[in-house]
Amino acid sequence: MVGPALTLQWMPRREDMSANHEYADPEMQLHRHVMYHTQPGDVIVVDARGDMGSGVFGEMMLTYFLGKGGIGCVIDGCVRDWPHVSKLDVGLWMRGVTPNHGWQNNIMPFAVNTPVACAGVLVMPGDIIIADDDGAIVVPVKFAHDIAKKSGEKNEWEEFTRMKLSQGGELRKYYPLTAEAQAEYDAWKAEQKR
Repeated sequence: MVGPALTLQWMPRREDMSANHEYADPEMQLHRHVMYHTQPGDVIVVDARGDMGSGVFGEMMLTYFLGKGGIGCVIDGCVRDWPHVSKLDVGLWMRGVTPNHGWQNNIMPFAVNTPVACAGVLVMPGDIIIADDDGAIVVPVKFAHDIAKKSGEKNEWEEFTRMKLSQGGELRKYYPLTAEAQAEYDAWKAEQKR
C-alpha cells in the first residue's frame, strides 16, 4: 500500500470536550471529519496514543472510507467491529482490536490533518505512507521521488539476485552484488530492456 497521509490525533478525554455517548453529536466526533477529506488512494494515520481499549474506527466508518476511495489506515491503537472489519478490503496496520468505541474509555478525537506521532514517528499530512506485511514507513514528500527511484533500482537488482540464487549462484557473489556480479547484472538488465 502506498498513499498520502491524512492524519487524526486523539488526546486524553475531557468531559467538556467530548460527546457523552457514541451518537450524541456525530459532527462533534472529529474522527468522522478526517474521513470527509478522503480522496482516492489516501491513507489515514492515527495517533491514538497506543490506547488498547478504544476503537478509533469501526465497520461503518471504514466502509465509508473505502467508498470514498481510501486504501488503508495506520493506527497507533485499535479498531472495533473486527468480525465485520476483517472482511473489508482495507489495509490495516494497528496495535489490535477492541469491542469498545472511543467514548467508552480514556481518549477522544482531537485534531484532523495536523502533525501526529504514530508509534513514536512524526507524520505530517501529505507524507507518503508505504506499508506491507513487514510494517509501515513514512516518507516525507520532499524525499518521495528519490526514494521511489532508489527502491525501484533495488527491486531490479534483487530480481536478478533472486534468479541467480535460485539457480545455485553463490550468496557471497550475488547478495549483495559484488563488482563481478554487477557486470553480469548490467548485461542482464540491458537484455531485459530489449
